[in-house]
Amino acid sequence: MKIICIGRNYADHIAELNNEQPDAPVIFSKPDTAQMRLGDAFYYPDFSQDIHHEVEIVLKISKIGKNIEQKFAHKYYDEIGVGIDFTARDLQAKLKAKGLPWELAKAFDRSAPVSEFVPKTDFADLQNLNFHLDINGETRQSGNTSMMLFKMDYIISFVSQYFTLKKGDFIFTGTPKGVGPVKIGDRLTAYVEDRKMLEFDVK
Repeated sequence: MKIICIGRNYADHIAELNNEQPDAPVIFSKPDTAQMRLGDAFYYPDFSQDIHHEVEIVLKISKIGKNIEQKFAHKYYDEIGVGIDFTARDLQAKLKAKGLPWELAKAFDRSAPVSEFVPKTDFADLQNLNFHLDINGETRQSGNTSMMLFKMDYIISFVSQYFTLKKGDFIFTGTPKGVGPVKIGDRLTAYVEDRKMLEFDVK
């Protein structure tokens, strides 16, 4: 199982970090050891003092595919979930300044908490899907998939040109504005529409 992530897929998030808007999906990956098991806590790593939350809709690939045409991409995922792309922002800034890859800041152990997955048919329109993240009962991030620069089916088609997608792979589809730091003692709760999907503590 691999975790493919899409960066800079919401214009408002690009603006808040003063990044340049891409003309193609920005791709990075996390190893399977980044997935945090349901029911576990997130343990703040000792190599960073600025871990940020990034809530995202996650697609779960349902069958193997390579060079998938966009018109057929919807056949390659049956379920969606919600996840957090934890980012060591201080470490990422140092890496970016040197033109180096982001993996140390993005792909560390437990950096990808993911909810249980539910059938995509539970939702009327995947391209008009509300999702949000609460921290200690206060909403910190909220987004709607209609604001994606690159839509879900296009992402699958694009990624499959470079990587063979396999059953069980995850695709994180990008985060909206509102990213910010977490601290020890925080409780994070993520929702898709009004459905609570993921909840855990930072320790």
